[in-house]
Amino acid sequence: MSVQCETAGRAVAGGILSRFERYLSLWVILSIAAGIVLGKLAPRAFAALAGLEIAQVNVPVAALIWVMIVPMLAKVDFSALHEVRRHGRGIAVTLVVNWLIKPFSMALFAWLFIRHLFAPLLPAGQIDSYVAGLILLAAAPCTAMVFVWSRLSGGDALFTLSQVALNDMIMVFAFTPIVALLLGLSSISVPWATLTTSVLVYLLVPLAIGQGARRILLARGPARFDAAMHALARPSMVALLATLALLFAFQGTQILAQPLVIVLLAVPILAQVVLNASLAYLANRALGESHAIACPSALIGASNFFELAVATAIGLFGLNSGAALATVVGVLIEVPVMLAVVWVVTRTRRWYEAGDSSSARSRI
Repeated sequence: MSVQCETAGRAVAGGILSRFERYLSLWVILSIAAGIVLGKLAPRAFAALAGLEIAQVNVPVAALIWVMIVPMLAKVDFSALHEVRRHGRGIAVTLVVNWLIKPFSMALFAWLFIRHLFAPLLPAGQIDSYVAGLILLAAAPCTAMVFVWSRLSGGDALFTLSQVALNDMIMVFAFTPIVALLLGLSSISVPWATLTTSVLVYLLVPLAIGQGARRILLARGPARFDAAMHALARPSMVALLATLALLFAFQGTQILAQPLVIVLLAVPILAQVVLNASLAYLANRALGESHAIACPSALIGASNFFELAVATAIGLFGLNSGAALATVVGVLIEVPVMLAVVWVVTRTRRWYEAGDSSSARSRI
């Protein structure tokens, strides 16, 4: 890795939550409330916005999502991939949890909670759509926000960069077939062409733009890159909140009629966070990896690339679908839940390192 990229990587991975980000859950709640109120006050205007589509892609939402995710994808440093070999066990744990356990465990939780335990409390016509949204949420591991969670937990910055870069590369090829497989197993029919188009529009093209911008900015120096990322952070979050306001303006009537749906959808999401974070954290400890490796490994296993999930749910099922609502619930609880995971892994560091020392002595 060049000195330039290494410096920028440390800057990104070392970021902390700004005041705006720290209260993201509050802004999400306010955006949802604003969307519902505006949808009730001006239903015709939002119906017109919902109709602005090209190839089943809503233009206003697509534009907002690009503003949201391009800066995040610009932070990913693919030159950090050579760091993978330094912590092979930690990377292996992350990959197994992210791609072999997480999507399938979410499909199981969705089947258990949504199709069975909570089915009498949910609108019957939306059950399949809720399940699909939950699967989409779990099929894409988190990218940019992991840098923040890793920094707060004292995680290894270069390991975080390398695992995010590797996950993004895998996501380009694995997201579509995994989602198609799980939706098929759930008896939900999804055209491959539509799913592939969503990945192209909401991942590949923004990734290419973000990486192109990254190269241009880094050529002008790490300070210019850091300044640009800082300047774009607020518009990115504002775009997220505007997207949520639009989503809830489109489906506010349904939400007001059944607010319990939000709570019920949060249950399988929380269950998969607890399962996957615990598995990654404990597996790293059993394998003798350091606490600085286990923290980002557990965090990326627990969090989701909700921007891609929201966009794909809209593209596949529509703005008013239960799938879109399920992915939005993931956004609603992301920050408080991940801060809770950070708190747990930070407070258990002494316990973790005691086990790590014992493992090291036994190997000797």
